[in-house]
Amino acid sequence: MSEIGIGCFKRPLVIAGPCSAENREQLLSTAVAVKETGVKFFRAGLWKPRTKPGGFEGVGAAGLEWLKEVREVTGMKILTEVATPAHLEQVMKINPDLLWIGARTTTDPFAVQAIADALKGTSVPILVKNPLSSDIDLWSGAVERLSNAGVSTIGLIHRGFSTYEHKSYRNAPLWHIPMEMKRRYPSITLICDPSHMGGSRNFIAPICQHAMDLMYDGLMIETHINPEEALSDKAQQITPKELKVILKNLIVRENSKEIEGIGALRSEIDELDDELLKVLSRRMQISREIGEYKKQHKIPVFQKDRYSEIIQSAVSKAKEMDLDEEFVLSVIEAIHRESVRLQLPDSDL
Repeated sequence: MSEIGIGCFKRPLVIAGPCSAENREQLLSTAVAVKETGVKFFRAGLWKPRTKPGGFEGVGAAGLEWLKEVREVTGMKILTEVATPAHLEQVMKINPDLLWIGARTTTDPFAVQAIADALKGTSVPILVKNPLSSDIDLWSGAVERLSNAGVSTIGLIHRGFSTYEHKSYRNAPLWHIPMEMKRRYPSITLICDPSHMGGSRNFIAPICQHAMDLMYDGLMIETHINPEEALSDKAQQITPKELKVILKNLIVRENSKEIEGIGALRSEIDELDDELLKVLSRRMQISREIGEYKKQHKIPVFQKDRYSEIIQSAVSKAKEMDLDEEFVLSVIEAIHRESVRLQLPDSDL
């Protein structure tokens, strides 16, 4: 299969616009402000798949004319999400410049195939978000289904992966997965979605920079004229003014080999650090439970023999793993001090 990028552009290709098109005034006012930042691609969701019923599910086809007007007024290219052949049929009436397939759709091969079949004979570029799960073959399979249907212009959107574990970001980045996709399809356009990945506007700037350091081609950033009043995902949307600041401060390097190499290693370190914190959190929770047990059974908090066993075991394993013994000893001692502190009754703190 051939992999063709999304046209010619200067890195980064930036796509911005609200999570949802809510009404004509909101969409046009956001678009005019986004245009002033220099962004050339405007996004807005028309159909919003919600986890639970009762939430705002988008304006649907009613927003198509608003998107068309955005293009006429600002000159920006327009794109929206399609999840079914029926969506595609309606969107094609306004000749969209791009489309994207959402994470929930990518997760369902039947849905992807239905859209791929409906796209036969068209030339609109398609961006494919990663699936909800960290199954790279689902993502790769979606690309292949679209390619087999004759879609020649395909790109990827990395928006992070859903996990049940506690984490800082709304969706875990798992940066190694998009890096593997880029290895499989070297010339495919790779775009980062920091809004869905972080789930908070506070994370958008650092995620954008990290994506640039990993040589991503572009960014999709949810931008709303008044985020606090947004009908969906307001916590992860920023104002056009904030978008302008983020883009101005973004460092875009072109020395791809060196930056990509260290960027990938840094990503792996970030993920390992996250795992370390999760393990520490779980260990301290168990320490609290042990403290309660000791309190109930009147067992002393500090037990010298047990502490000696922990130290000896750690030093022995450090030798086996080629780790500095003094460093490991200092880490274990710090962890043990915190564990003891958590087990002490309040009066002893």
